[in-house]
Amino acid sequence: MSLYRNLVFPLVRNIDAETAHRLTLKLLRHAPLPPACADDALLATTLFGKRLPNPVGLAAGFDKNADVPDAMLRLGFGFVEIGGVTPKPQPGNPRPRVFRLPEDRAVINRMGFNNDGLEAAARRLELRKGRPGVVGANLGANKDSGDRPGDYAISYERLAPLVDFAVVNVSSPNTPGLRNLQGREELTALLTRIQPLHERLKTPLLVKIAPDLADEDIQAVAELALQFRLDGIVATNTTIARPDSLRSGNARETGGLSGQPLFEHSTAVLKQLYGFLGGRIPLIGVGGIASGAQAYAKIRAGASAVQLYSALVYEGPGLVGRIKTELAALLKRDGFKSVAEAVGRDTQ
Repeated sequence: MSLYRNLVFPLVRNIDAETAHRLTLKLLRHAPLPPACADDALLATTLFGKRLPNPVGLAAGFDKNADVPDAMLRLGFGFVEIGGVTPKPQPGNPRPRVFRLPEDRAVINRMGFNNDGLEAAARRLELRKGRPGVVGANLGANKDSGDRPGDYAISYERLAPLVDFAVVNVSSPNTPGLRNLQGREELTALLTRIQPLHERLKTPLLVKIAPDLADEDIQAVAELALQFRLDGIVATNTTIARPDSLRSGNARETGGLSGQPLFEHSTAVLKQLYGFLGGRIPLIGVGGIASGAQAYAKIRAGASAVQLYSALVYEGPGLVGRIKTELAALLKRDGFKSVAEAVGRDTQ
């Protein structure tokens, strides 16, 4: 990790963020990565009945087209979420659309669900059938779609046999009107559309929410998750808020803010959700994780597992191992025999 921070990052930070990301994906596709090292047994856990070697996952957005899920598992992630995937390919918003905020350890993106489309992702996932490792898919809607609930249903039906879980992403701020689907009536209509497929295909189904919801909307999502027997909630996506603490020059760019400034607020939303749900369905905590202590805080706030992405921009792949080592030490320090024992402890 120090090699990345001291040598690689000073080189790639002079390249625009999206180009650097594409180069990273190309390297991961072709690099002969060794198998992941065995994790501390204390970190092993389960999510929707799937065994994970550790609870630290890769968030959606890094591998939009299912190009490198196995490479990311070999880097030490306990599970990987590809996407967001839309039924039709789309280019996304005009470039530049990704901005580093180095002084804030943050990123702003307004990508707009750029991806190769459903069939391209499905073909790549078909090629990895039978391989070990938990891989999920993040589902989005096309910008020009006249039937967004139908978009999610189409993608879920196609990908459900190929992945271990699917996430309905109704919280990206970069597709106009998409976040409206988080409202009680709109989300009810969407889940009503997809529920028969969920009952038939059985692949775990989650919804991903924004950190910018009002308290009553967070409660509504929790109630609908129980009503429609969802398998989990991902909390949270990026934020459209701009904290006064931001110092970087790109801080006023439009788009979703992720990384360190999101940590406290996303964790508070997670804790609220856990309070409403009482542990009845698992939560995945996302937003600002860059250390084992922050992963542990998400778990104690109610997360059964966590995900990260933005911190990799600054810390590199060695961050994954460090988070796992620190997390195991914290669990042992506090006398927990498993990750599951620590889930939600700060809400009790």
